[in-house]
This record gives sequence, C-alpha cells and structure tokens, in this order.
Amino acid sequence: MRLSLILTILPIKRKMLNMAKVKIVGDYLLGSDGAAGIDLYAKSIEYDAKTGIVKYGTGVKVEIPEGYVGLLFPRSSVCKKDLQLANSVGVIDSDYRGEIFAVFRATHQCLFGTLGWIKKKLFWFFDKKPKFYELGDRVCQLVIIPTGSIEFVDTTEEELSESERGTGGFGSTGK
Repeated sequence: MRLSLILTILPIKRKMLNMAKVKIVGDYLLGSDGAAGIDLYAKSIEYDAKTGIVKYGTGVKVEIPEGYVGLLFPRSSVCKKDLQLANSVGVIDSDYRGEIFAVFRATHQCLFGTLGWIKKKLFWFFDKKPKFYELGDRVCQLVIIPTGSIEFVDTTEEELSESERGTGGFGSTGK
C-alpha cells in the first residue's frame, strides 16, 4: 500500500516575531522581498594565475547575533563564469568582524583550455579570455540562519548508537 502525503503551506508574512537584527557595514542588495539573503559586490579583486584563485573583497563587515551564522553562497550567475566557490559554502561565525571575502577557483576550462577534435586529431584550444566577475558585480550572497544550541560530548566509537544507515556514505542511500 502506498501512502500519499499532501502538505498545505499557509502563507506566512515576512515579519516574524523574533527577527534577528544584523549590523552591516558596506554595500549590499536585497534583490526582492522574498530573497533569502543579500547580494554582495566585488570591491577588490586579487588573482593568482599560478593557483587559479580569485579573491573578491566585498567591503562588507557584519555583526551577526549570537546563535546565528552567516552562510556565503555563490550567486546563480556563477554558471556563466569560469569560476566556482573554492570552499563550496563560506561560514561567517557570529564573532567574526572582518571584511567578508568570496574566494573562487578558476575552472579548468579557463586554466588549461578545452579538449577538442579537428579532422580526427586531438588538440587543446583556449576559447577566449576567462569569464570572471568584474569590480562592481554582485559576486556572492550572504544568508543568515539560526544555529541552535549544540553541546558536543566526547565519547568512544563503541558508545555511538546503531542506525539503519550505519557507516554507509557517498550515495549509499540510493540515487
């Protein structure tokens, strides 16, 4: 027998009872009323051609309330660039007060060219100038979320409880 679950989602107004206030210095953009985070702009660029690392300074500093964390994600426009965020998601802790940087890694296409075929011969070619964000572009988005209270308890491996999944990882639960 197959059960179907239907969820009804009631509209929730943007104003919440315990809305956290985040102090912020610098330029940012809240793209829409429904945006989960704010877009940050490239105010400085450092590029290391040897490593392919592109570091964007945003000029933004924040004071995130205790019990919250800032998560730095690439914008969806990154798919149009030859970049990927170097650490997948940046974590901005509530006690950090420095400038927020977005560090990207240049993708292999712009570093090493593209593999191609001409008249059954394999060759490398370089398409054109790499597509990076420029000064003034929105480069990343900052989302602030609550972290909850966590207490870590030192233990031994034998004291960990059994679970259905066990030690299976990396796709062990299916496609």
